[in-house]
Amino acid sequence: MLLSIRSLKIILTAISFLILQACTTAPPKNTENICETFREKSNWYKHAKTSYQKWGVPIPVQMAIIHQESRFVADAAPPRRKLLGFIPWFRKSSAYGYAQALDATWGDYIKYNRRWRADRDDFADAVDFVGWYNHMSHKRLGLAKSNARQLYLAYHEGHTGFRRQTFLQKPWLLKVAEKVDRKARIYDSQLNSCRNEFESKSWFFW
Repeated sequence: MLLSIRSLKIILTAISFLILQACTTAPPKNTENICETFREKSNWYKHAKTSYQKWGVPIPVQMAIIHQESRFVADAAPPRRKLLGFIPWFRKSSAYGYAQALDATWGDYIKYNRRWRADRDDFADAVDFVGWYNHMSHKRLGLAKSNARQLYLAYHEGHTGFRRQTFLQKPWLLKVAEKVDRKARIYDSQLNSCRNEFESKSWFFW
């Protein structure tokens, strides 16, 4: 029996969805260990180091922020609200990708750096965005590029929000910022034990 046009469309849509899912980069298996993460994702150290060299934000700080924002899930996005309790509705924000960058902020990044083809679900672009945003926090707010706690508060609240200290009315956010700071310190200690492995030329040609 020949398939109806409607049935064929449904099948093609399902196939397209499966293909897109298959193409999505899977997150690292062990996100708690930066050495294991870089071993599994062989290009990530190179991209994170490039961002560090460009913007001056330490690799552990960049990675700790991305870990908090998305757990390294390429297409991470806020959950959809439910209309009438069960109908999928709009998301609470436009945050998307590894860095959970908002549409407007990502647009500013693209214009500032003239990176018209950058994508939020591409790790190289996302880690460069994190480096850039924290560099701007340093430039505009005077925050140390190694201070993961303050940088995360500015990352979450925006530069205007940080100046207004909106985070002081959010005890939960202060706890998250402390968590990011601890993660950055752990990542720094871990990376010190394996950095030479990734710096060796043989790694990049593997």
